[in-house]
Amino acid sequence: MLDFATLSFWDLLPFILVGFAAQIVDGALGMAFGVISTTLLVSRGVDPAVASASVHAVEVFTTGASGVSHVAHRNVNWRLFRRIVIPGMIGGVLGAYVLTQVSAATARPFVLTYLAAIGLYLLWRALRHAHQERKPRIVEPLGLVGGFLDAAGGGGWGPVVTSNLLAQGAHPRKVIGTVNTAEFFIALTISVTFLLSLRSEALTSAMAGLLIGGLAAAPFGALAAKRIPARPLLVMVSVVLIATSLYGIWTALS
Repeated sequence: MLDFATLSFWDLLPFILVGFAAQIVDGALGMAFGVISTTLLVSRGVDPAVASASVHAVEVFTTGASGVSHVAHRNVNWRLFRRIVIPGMIGGVLGAYVLTQVSAATARPFVLTYLAAIGLYLLWRALRHAHQERKPRIVEPLGLVGGFLDAAGGGGWGPVVTSNLLAQGAHPRKVIGTVNTAEFFIALTISVTFLLSLRSEALTSAMAGLLIGGLAAAPFGALAAKRIPARPLLVMVSVVLIATSLYGIWTALS
């Protein structure tokens, strides 16, 4: 359980730096806060369900701040937002319940392999072709799957939803802003589900550092998404997606 009285600045500093860096990437590219933060906690011996619960509790605040910034910079497509947020919340509840009952580790390498392939496709398209905007057709199922994997795997909302919407031709800045804004509601739903199941076990000392760093970085990610052109955004999204997916595969198999 989180005990602020026992925390020192040096205890929090590594988590502050990780939270800041992860939120910069997440706010600018629409993914990676959950993956980076959860990987850190699990590598330090935190139970996967507790790690996911802790990170999602932090994301309620960081995604809220990031969402406000994206709205202020007009990065949100509200029609797309409405299509992904409800399925995402439903998937989040299901994923949180599954993780508190059964380990989702078996399916994780397959999901990460798929995401790495999507990353390679986005990189190829960004380098070989100018981005041509098209209206995405498959939306609601992405929200459902993204919410489920985000809760069950400790990260997945951004990689699944952002990458697949981009692969369908949606505008990068609008996708990133919309997915980040919707993530607040996904994180809130998942956090409530975890807290009802795990109660005080969901609170860890790392939460304070991740929260401080994430809140400090939230405004900068939205500004970066607004200023960076479509092609470089696609390249950066694909590189982050490939790197995090391959690292996840390596850790899962080892």
